Amino acid sequence: MLVGARQNKIISTVNEHETVRVSELSKLFGVTEETIRRDLEKLEAKGKLMRTHGGAISIKEEEDDLPYFQREVINKKEKMSVAKAAAKYIEEHDIIFLDASSTALYLARLIPNMSLTVLTNSIQICAELAKNTQIRVICTGGALSPNSMSFVGSLTVQNLESYYVDKLFFSCKGIHETWGVSDSNELQALVKQKMIHTADKKYLLLDHTKLNKKAFAHIEKIDAIDVLIIDEGATDTALEPLKERNIKIIKAR
Repeated sequence: MLVGARQNKIISTVNEHETVRVSELSKLFGVTEETIRRDLEKLEAKGKLMRTHGGAISIKEEEDDLPYFQREVINKKEKMSVAKAAAKYIEEHDIIFLDASSTALYLARLIPNMSLTVLTNSIQICAELAKNTQIRVICTGGALSPNSMSFVGSLTVQNLESYYVDKLFFSCKGIHETWGVSDSNELQALVKQKMIHTADKKYLLLDHTKLNKKAFAHIEKIDAIDVLIIDEGATDTALEPLKERNIKIIKAR
């Protein structure tokens, strides 16, 4: 089998099974494990998959990881109210991270032109803030996810090693008392997980429909969140498990 054909088959196999080991691919294609490792290295560089210890995982989009222009209009009113509340916690000279969520994009649109450093993996947010001459915008780089118009993957996570931020503003697909904070897309989850470990203060921006929900990829335990900003649709009963963890809860109005 020619190299190109084998690599295309590798992509298909990884996407079909979500995760595959080097030893399995070696047996499947009748080549050495070293050859497979070289194939995986080249495919990762092209943004076709992500290497892991001993294998590779798929970076195809989850079915509910909708294109950014569709996500933007879902629960728009609630997301806007949350973004307005979050904007009050951004101060001049802050260093902040904004994730690739639609709520973070709404927040970016509300940030005034002031002395600020914004790190993000979202192309949309970079474009939105480009007109604000006093804001220093830094893009993570990495493999482009076309649906979310954001950068993900091992290069993105690796690049984040170089940065510190005062405040992290991010969203997710679900928060649950036992499963914690989670997302539908594993690669987005890895970026958020990295920034939770890096930032001094963590602000989770949610609409109430994501309470008591579990998504595919675990990000972190509930205790990792400092502040939850959520819309008025959240009931006191639904928020009780979070209050017991001493998380500051702000209801957007």
